[in-house]
Amino acid sequence: QVQLVESGGGLVQAGESLRLSCVASGPIFTIGDMGWFRQAPGKQRELVATIASDGYTNYADSVKGRFTISRDNGKKTIYLEMNSLKPEDTAVYYCTADQMTTNRGPLLGTWGRGTQVTVAS
Repeated sequence: QVQLVESGGGLVQAGESLRLSCVASGPIFTIGDMGWFRQAPGKQRELVATIASDGYTNYADSVKGRFTISRDNGKKTIYLEMNSLKPEDTAVYYCTADQMTTNRGPLLGTWGRGTQVTVAS
């Protein structure tokens, strides 16, 4: 079965750093665009960063200059390096893939279950 699994969240102080990972597993042949979303309690889920299969990246204004998204296609993994963390970055962070091809055909709109990031003031 194909799935995305996030890891790397935790509790840190403002100004510190975390690195999130998202591993795609299962009978996957190719993965298209991938990204990170986050959702804080009482707020809408928002886009954090995306990375295309060719490496093109895009970031939300709130994280530009602080976060870096990358991918390792050989390991079927994407990363989110988060520096200079702020209390407003506190949220559950979700990994997503817009399209994958598997042994059972195309798979659209795949999401992980999330990893909690908490930044203390």
